[in-house]
Amino acid sequence: MSLLKPHTTLISAAVASACIAMPALAQDTPPAATPRQNTGEAIAEVRVTATRHSTSLLRTPVSVTAVGQEELTRKGITDVRGLSGEVPNLQLGSATDGSSGVKISVRGVSSNDFTEIGNPAVSLNVDGIYTPRPQSALALLFDLEQVEVLRGPQGTLFGRNATGGSINIIPNKPQFNSTEGNAGLTLGRYNLRQVTAVQNIPVSDTFAMRATMMVIKRDSYLNQEQDFYAANFPEFGVTPARDAAGNVIPDVDQRYNRKVGASDAYGNKDEWAARLQGRWKIRNDLEWLGAYERYTNKGAGDIALKDCTMAAGTAHACPGGQWDVKINRPGELDWNIDTFRNRLTWSVNDHTTVEYNVSYSEQNRRQIRDGDSGYQPLAEDINIYGGFVNDSAGFTNSSKFKTTVQELQLRGEQGNLRYVTGLFWMHEKNAIEFGEDSISAMVNAPGAPYYALYDQTDRQSESMAAFGQVDWAFAPKWNLTVGGRMTRDEREDKNGKFYDSGTTGDPYSYFQGQYTPIPGRFFNSSDLKPGMGSYYGVAGMAGITPDVSSNRDSWNKFTWRLGLSYQVTPDDFVFGSLSTGYKAGGFSDKQNICARGLGGNCADREPGPHYTFLPWKPETLTNFEVGYKGRMLDNRLSFSATAFHSRYKDMQMTGAVEMGKIIPAIPCTAANPSCDSAVLYGTTNAAEAKISGLELEGKYRPWAGAEVNFQYSHLRAKVVSYPDYTQTWRDVPCGPFRATYGVEPCVRYTGPNQALVGRFPANVVGNDLPNAPRNSARIEVSQRFMLAGDYELTPRLSARWQDKMYFSIQNLDNPKVGNQQNAYATYDASLRLTAPGGNWRAEVYVNNLNDVLAKNNARIVDPGYVIGQYNEPRMFGVRVGVDW
Repeated sequence: MSLLKPHTTLISAAVASACIAMPALAQDTPPAATPRQNTGEAIAEVRVTATRHSTSLLRTPVSVTAVGQEELTRKGITDVRGLSGEVPNLQLGSATDGSSGVKISVRGVSSNDFTEIGNPAVSLNVDGIYTPRPQSALALLFDLEQVEVLRGPQGTLFGRNATGGSINIIPNKPQFNSTEGNAGLTLGRYNLRQVTAVQNIPVSDTFAMRATMMVIKRDSYLNQEQDFYAANFPEFGVTPARDAAGNVIPDVDQRYNRKVGASDAYGNKDEWAARLQGRWKIRNDLEWLGAYERYTNKGAGDIALKDCTMAAGTAHACPGGQWDVKINRPGELDWNIDTFRNRLTWSVNDHTTVEYNVSYSEQNRRQIRDGDSGYQPLAEDINIYGGFVNDSAGFTNSSKFKTTVQELQLRGEQGNLRYVTGLFWMHEKNAIEFGEDSISAMVNAPGAPYYALYDQTDRQSESMAAFGQVDWAFAPKWNLTVGGRMTRDEREDKNGKFYDSGTTGDPYSYFQGQYTPIPGRFFNSSDLKPGMGSYYGVAGMAGITPDVSSNRDSWNKFTWRLGLSYQVTPDDFVFGSLSTGYKAGGFSDKQNICARGLGGNCADREPGPHYTFLPWKPETLTNFEVGYKGRMLDNRLSFSATAFHSRYKDMQMTGAVEMGKIIPAIPCTAANPSCDSAVLYGTTNAAEAKISGLELEGKYRPWAGAEVNFQYSHLRAKVVSYPDYTQTWRDVPCGPFRATYGVEPCVRYTGPNQALVGRFPANVVGNDLPNAPRNSARIEVSQRFMLAGDYELTPRLSARWQDKMYFSIQNLDNPKVGNQQNAYATYDASLRLTAPGGNWRAEVYVNNLNDVLAKNNARIVDPGYVIGQYNEPRMFGVRVGVDW
């Protein structure tokens, strides 16, 4: 297929018109400084690309942090999740839905939709090229120049879905006339084996290649046992079924159950990645850079675990430890990302550059994930809910996400102006077949397995933008920044199919005619045969008529940036900016609001089906910030401080959406007070928030060989308006556990607001946004000691602390069923020996020295416990490396 087909004429015409000569301007040249004594401990200058020009970090009027490969390696960071807490007001967590997505939150701005239609609120870029899928954030970080994290809306230069900020991963480039290379080996706890290798290949004076690779294998830290659960509640007339030989027949599905060792259990690692780059200096003013990357993950994936600390002392206390799980659907992950990137750079003259980037990536993923982790109902749960089996799983039978991105830039300087302008185009074509199975046998009513399947073969998104930004040095030491971006986003679904066995009217449709109910006998695993359920895709949906989704919508938005900066002295820089960000709108699969009512009727509208695509509007954010960046103490201390205030409007939140009232099949009970609610899963424009805070970071070298790195963040991310917030099963359920644990009960609304009648509203104004701890801090100290023979010994210690944070907009600060992660601190340590000349090194390390159990994402499960994704436990080992 041609990568240049759409909009080629437009971009080609822009290239032709952009190639004009311009006079020179030394815009980022540091002012002349008074000569001073250099003790050899001065902090090296760091350059960043946050303005699409290469500028000094300490003269860039943007809140940006740069993390180099050396720092990533020493901290054992292999994907962006490891940056959580390392950068001010940056939080990262794993999805709890089995999508392998990453929740990136900057200053409390994030997205919890990890599907093929979800848009992140923090854009992810590789070498400046946008990548839209949140799963790509899990790709390995290796052989990088640095990772740049931009905080605050980047609506002009990194404009698409950069409401909260942007992350730019910048690989090292091939170098002419250099045969440099390096290799590293890490061995650690849980049989960790990690290998990296890099080789630069100078083919000629004008052509060079760079080959890099990384492999990670590690056993799981979970104690994963097989799940053979068979309900035994004789007081309810439920006892285990037995086969002809008298053996107990499990109730939970056994079709996929198998014994796996630690190397194949949930939480393991089996990943590799490789990158091959070529760099060709076609002529003195024209250069090509090309790259091919392959990322493969054959691990088991992650799984949500019960919070055993919170559950302790309750009826749902864990029978074992935090890492003990019972699994009847072992994790399977077959995931590949292939990416091609090409860059053509034309230096029209010394001060004018035309750059054209094109990228194509294809992501294929198949995944199986156990949805219950073996947590089963108790007798008291059966008294309330009537169910005695809990067994669920998610199946990504196939997915293929194809993305093409093109961007044309014209950068240059003319007189006292520095500018960048460009055109951006992105096209996605995504296909996925994803299903869920849930088995819940009921004591007092006929129970049957439920399944839903989404068969989306053609979901397309397109984004086009024109952007520009100018820096005007209008007076000595003063600079004015003006930028804007006009974006048009479009999305279309073609003939997507949604199958739902709960809407067929036949409670036994799951069995596909292979099982006939027997009065007085509950079904069990022996009744589940091949061909039943969403694991078998469309073939397992025989006899079910799907809802068909064909829909299209578009959104336009102009975002802008105004900035003012002043170079107070050669070492002191202050700036202020007012900027905006935007995230595109969207819509869900076609769904029948009334599908679960008796006869398919709504209680609050005319009988019959009522379909919706649950459309949502774009979200926007306006941010004002002021900052200082400087060098002190003979360039041995670098320091930056930023204060900001943001207005966050039409915030997109994904979860359960109450659409109205239905006629329930059975009367609602205290266990399920909202059984008459028409609840669909989707995204809504939920709230308005105000966000303000302070970010401090710096580096200090107090004496020879010593270094101190530090950062502190303060954040107040508060909901200021959410008039129609209602409580649903996906946030804080309205179950009887509320009374047990002292949680405020759900109260059905009976007031004059017709939009809330019959629902369970709650006041969330003043609550914190999710993933927004109010305070966090990190400090890291190291000291280099010179040994005999010019060897160097460097111990390093670091401590990181963060305040309490919530995972839901309904901040439930409850010790047993809260949706919070309490404040915690972790400590890391390492000791490195470096050979003379630095050509080899060996290091012992320990991360999370105090073995803290900390969640990075969580939710409350009815009947009353918390499940979440956890950061890794204590990890230790040794790493060695060699350079040549």
